Amino acid sequence: MHHDPADMSVKEIYQLLVQLVVPRPIAWVSSISNDGVTNLAPYSFFNAVGANPPTLMFCPVNRRDGTFKDSLNNILENSEFVVSVVSHDLGDEMNQTAAEFDKEISEFEAVGIASTPSSCVKPPRVAQSLAQFECRLNRVIHLAPGPAGANIVIGDIVQFHVADELISPAGKIDQERLDAIGRMDGASYTRTTDRFELTRKNSGS
Repeated sequence: MHHDPADMSVKEIYQLLVQLVVPRPIAWVSSISNDGVTNLAPYSFFNAVGANPPTLMFCPVNRRDGTFKDSLNNILENSEFVVSVVSHDLGDEMNQTAAEFDKEISEFEAVGIASTPSSCVKPPRVAQSLAQFECRLNRVIHLAPGPAGANIVIGDIVQFHVADELISPAGKIDQERLDAIGRMDGASYTRTTDRFELTRKNSGS
């Protein structure tokens, strides 16, 4: 079966994408408004961009009325945000922050999520998260206006935070302890507990 995006609705394209591009890592993005209200929201259109410079990206789409989400508005105001990694034991709290809260309400307070100050930026980190990335805005690329219009937010990582308990004796991240989760489609998620190795014979990296 072939699908031409030109003949599909935005909803149909979205459903096809989220069922095929799996699993997707989750960026639990914290930001702060100029009025000092903190915001916390999950985004599964997310990934690392590269190590030189250290950058990551996530994609908040516009609301149904075409307006920007609070995360994007906050980042456009002050050019800072934090991405906290979501482990399995934080899945329920993460899911609760996906609800639409008024901009005057902090998801940290509404859901009862403990925060901790960042080192280099104003938005706080999720205290229980085992790893976080403090970021300053590199650029925003607005791909389309209106409802569901995509916006790519690229951030320069200015500080990594990794819990001591995650560091193995070999100096690597203990993936069992990190226990990160990924988004599938709808209400479906997956854990990163089932892994296997493939050795590259001629790796240029």
